[in-house]
Amino acid sequence: MGGYGDLFEKAKPYIAMICLQFGYAGMNVITKVSLNGGMSHYVLVVYRHAFATVSIAPFALIFERKVRPKMTWSSFLQIFVLALLGPVIDQNFYYVGLKYTGPTFACAMSNILPAMTFVMAFIFRMEKVDLRKVRCQAKVAGTVVTVAGAMLMTLYKGPLMRMAWTSHGQAHGGEAPAVDPTGREWFLGSLFIIIATLAWASLFILQAHTLKQYSAPLSLTTLICFVGTLQAIVVTLAMEHRPSVWTIGFDMNLLAAAYAVSTLLYSPYACVLSPHTSIDRMQDLICSIV
Repeated sequence: MGGYGDLFEKAKPYIAMICLQFGYAGMNVITKVSLNGGMSHYVLVVYRHAFATVSIAPFALIFERKVRPKMTWSSFLQIFVLALLGPVIDQNFYYVGLKYTGPTFACAMSNILPAMTFVMAFIFRMEKVDLRKVRCQAKVAGTVVTVAGAMLMTLYKGPLMRMAWTSHGQAHGGEAPAVDPTGREWFLGSLFIIIATLAWASLFILQAHTLKQYSAPLSLTTLICFVGTLQAIVVTLAMEHRPSVWTIGFDMNLLAAAYAVSTLLYSPYACVLSPHTSIDRMQDLICSIV
């Protein structure tokens, strides 16, 4: 029994990340519907992280009240940058890219995350590359193929795939419900998703370092979401000048914002990583996302 228990303990982070991917798939679809319905992505980021903060904070207060380290100026600065990378830059750019393209394309483009993380880890000397090892050869080859695929998807947009029900609607003179973005929107959407993924990879790199100083994953996640909410409010007030954009009812917009509670947004990043997580294991966990 001990062997199975140890195996399950080691597999838990990977299982959690794989399950989380199903949550992200639903999040992309629901968010796309909400954005198409006219909801501001700036406001969505604010509400989403406010929901995430409220949902995670009780767990942090209960389970980490005895192990939570003292806050230092260095830790606070890193949390501030993490919140800027995640809730503000990553989420806003990703949602604009999602609006310009689609949920399937956005998920596919997000697969460049492990490659970006690998390159950044190598640049910051967190990753050693020994081409004599099969593991390193696989990482380099995977990075080249992933980047090439992302470039292909960005620069080439194939014909719109029409389903049976779409053709049926057109036969009766109706407009096709599928959205076919223009070439400019497709390129901009791809570029925004790449920027968002770069910010996401940067968050992983910095968070692995932050957890060594502030070794309370749930508390760190709560603080990132909370500070990110405040930053997102400032950005929204600067970009949206209509008070009506803040209005939200019992509709798809509320579901899109509250869905962060089920995916717990940034908590998986912190919770699956311990203060002693190596960059190699972190990349393995990221690969299990995609």
